[in-house]
This record gives sequence, structure tokens and C-alpha cells, in this order.
Amino acid sequence: MNSCMSTPDTLPDAETHSEGFRANRAARQNALVEDYVELIADLLDEGQEARQVDLAGRLGVAQPTVAKMLTRLADEGLVARKPYRGVFLTQAGREMAERVRARHRVVEAFLLALGVSSENARIDAEGLEHYVGAETLEAFQLAMNAGLDQFMLKARGDRRRHT
Repeated sequence: MNSCMSTPDTLPDAETHSEGFRANRAARQNALVEDYVELIADLLDEGQEARQVDLAGRLGVAQPTVAKMLTRLADEGLVARKPYRGVFLTQAGREMAERVRARHRVVEAFLLALGVSSENARIDAEGLEHYVGAETLEAFQLAMNAGLDQFMLKARGDRRRHT
């Protein structure tokens, strides 16, 4: 048996355990940046301007908080700011937004296939999209391609008959 293998009731070895915490911290640090970039892309793609006031309202934060993040995003080369015109994505920002959207779509579709309501799937996917890795996303997609939604419909139907 592999030393890094564990059962649900035992702790994994220290290296494996710390790897999970490191990945979680990295995802947490990137989540906010990804949320801003994705929202900016959504607003621009809807034909709207991505203005500081719009971002603040949609994210439920104060405008100074948005201003600080926009400075960070500009410093990281993800957005360009034009006076009196709002915020625009750079090529790097657009690529990040597309990656985040793709993850979001897979996570939300997976939750819907499980039978989670549309509203809760949208809300939960907004958080989960930042924390799932490539292997997990591939497993979600594989499960959906294999008919997870039909399996879950049957499971819910079978459960109802037994209760």
C-alpha cells in the first residue's frame, strides 16, 4: 500500500496533507482576481461598460475596494483602464476570463446533473470553480458525458419509491 494513501478516517502523510493546503491557499488568492476578470468580461460581452461603480454594485463591495483591485489587475497586466471609459481586458485578462468561464460551466453543469436547483448550482459553482483542479474537472465532465444526469434522475426516482 502506498504511504500517501489514506482512508477517510486517517490523516494522509505530511507532504500529501500540506499539498492540499497549499493548493487551497493558492486558489483562495486567485479567486478574487478571477472573479473580477470574469465579471469584467461578462459586462463587456453584454455590451455594457465595466465601470468601477458597476463592479462594486455587482460584487457587493465599496468602490475604493474595486479601485484597489483594479490597480492590482492593471499591475498584473490583466486590465487596461481608460479615463472616463471604464475598464477593458488585456489579452491575458481575456484568456483568464475564458478559462474561469469554462471551469464555471463544467462545475455548474455537474451540479445541475446531480439535481441541484439552478439557483443553488449557479451560486455554488461561483465558489467551487476556483478550487477544483484539472483532474476533478475532467472527472466531472466524464461523469456528465456518461449520463450522470440520467443516473441521478433514476436514483431520485428509485429513492422515492423506497420511502
